[in-house]
Amino acid sequence: MAVSAIQNNNVQNALIENYGLSKVTTDNGEAFDNLLSSAINMYKEADSLQKAAEESEINFALGYSNNIHDLADIQFKASTALQYTVKVTNKALEAYKELMNMQV
Repeated sequence: MAVSAIQNNNVQNALIENYGLSKVTTDNGEAFDNLLSSAINMYKEADSLQKAAEESEINFALGYSNNIHDLADIQFKASTALQYTVKVTNKALEAYKELMNMQV
């Protein structure tokens, strides 16, 4: 069974008129740029939290800080940010692989 694409825009226009739908227009370059900059910012934030946690651990080990609650809080934030970043990266890679495996 072969599936053919609809070449007639009249169907699309009829759906838009009858159901009050509107066409969605986006600038794909701008959307990708926003996505990429958001991902880069996520990596930078996770990296800065990891560095802050490492610095806090060193200060606690050297005796400059006695507050273990702050140390645990900073470590938890860094760990959560890293886990979130890894999960988002894995999902993005899965989506990319799925797109690459699609038959056109």
